[in-house]
Amino acid sequence: MANERLRGALAARGLTTASCAESIGVDTKTVERWITRERIPHRTHRVKTARLLAVEETYLWPSLAQDKRAVSAGRAELIEFYPSRSSVPAELWRALIDDSRESIDVLVFAGLFLPEVHDIARLASRARSGCRVRLLLGDPCGDAVRDRGHEEGLGNGLAHRILLSLRYYQTVLPAAGIELRLHNTTLYASIFRSDDSMLVNTHIYGSTAGQNPVLHLRRVPGGRVFDQYVTSFDKVWATAADCTDIDSVINRFDRSDRGTP
Repeated sequence: MANERLRGALAARGLTTASCAESIGVDTKTVERWITRERIPHRTHRVKTARLLAVEETYLWPSLAQDKRAVSAGRAELIEFYPSRSSVPAELWRALIDDSRESIDVLVFAGLFLPEVHDIARLASRARSGCRVRLLLGDPCGDAVRDRGHEEGLGNGLAHRILLSLRYYQTVLPAAGIELRLHNTTLYASIFRSDDSMLVNTHIYGSTAGQNPVLHLRRVPGGRVFDQYVTSFDKVWATAADCTDIDSVINRFDRSDRGTP
């Protein structure tokens, strides 16, 4: 049987087998065999293909979901489970920043606990040492923040928490390597990633993030859970708006809060 999902995903992205092969770094005939003979690629090529087509591996190759090695690797990715964010050790939060060498990614609505409890000047220090720092906060004027605020019973309280976070981050934004963007997406989890380690704070309807469970994940060969969250972060990052002038964001919110254009 042919892999019609892979064929369809290529067509949806306007790609040919040749252009796909070039992007992934394989021969065109290899990609053709993935389609016509339903061959399953090696993991490295699967990951590259899934990212190129913006779909999950298990959509393109459903049999992977039943692969015992993949299931075992997925379980190995879970280092620890915490029943709430407040139960995560403070030293673990510090290690996420201090031990990073390549990437720090933060995806939240407000995430006010980070700048309030932890010294965010260390973010600037990591950025100056060459670590890429990407911060994604909710747009205080966006629909997603408004809806989440009402779900949590906070009203505009969530938006105001975002504004406080922005004020904190305003002190470190001049550091080279720190990027801040505002998103307007529904968050099913907050993501705090440092290189190959990650804390995922799940979101529950009607419950604030601080009360919700946290998964401590670590990337392992053959695992897919960690990379799924990385892909999620990258998708939100691609649609978010650059935020270089925090004062203008605050002024925009103040005007919308007063109902003035």
